[in-house]
Amino acid sequence: MDNYIVWLLIGFCLMIVELLTGTFYLLVLGIAAFGGAAVAYLGQGFPIQVIATAVVASMGSYLVHVYRIRNAQQQMQSIDFAQPVKFEAWVDQGARIARVQYRDAPWEAKVEGDAQIEPGSSLYILATDRNTLTVTKTRPV
Repeated sequence: MDNYIVWLLIGFCLMIVELLTGTFYLLVLGIAAFGGAAVAYLGQGFPIQVIATAVVASMGSYLVHVYRIRNAQQQMQSIDFAQPVKFEAWVDQGARIARVQYRDAPWEAKVEGDAQIEPGSSLYILATDRNTLTVTKTRPV
């Protein structure tokens, strides 16, 4: 089997997996594999094919990264945004770290603002950072 056919198969496989994930990075790698197929079709050796593929993948990944950073404010909010949580207790009141109940599970939360909060009161999620929620007393819009 010719090298360019192998590169094409790799490219199509990456494109199919991209359709399942939606990250755009696999799309870039698929396009890079197509670049490697083009170089192979032109009769260049395997090291040149790999270099061409790596250059296209690097440039494409960088461009996707820059695009995501520039458009971070326009991206869709998390599905947890503005969802209510139930305040249980302070873990560290000075640092504004609390234990809250969300989805029937205890979570650690960073409380924004300096409003007084009583056990059982409702707070609202502003953001999530791994397993820590950022919450506020007033419901965000």
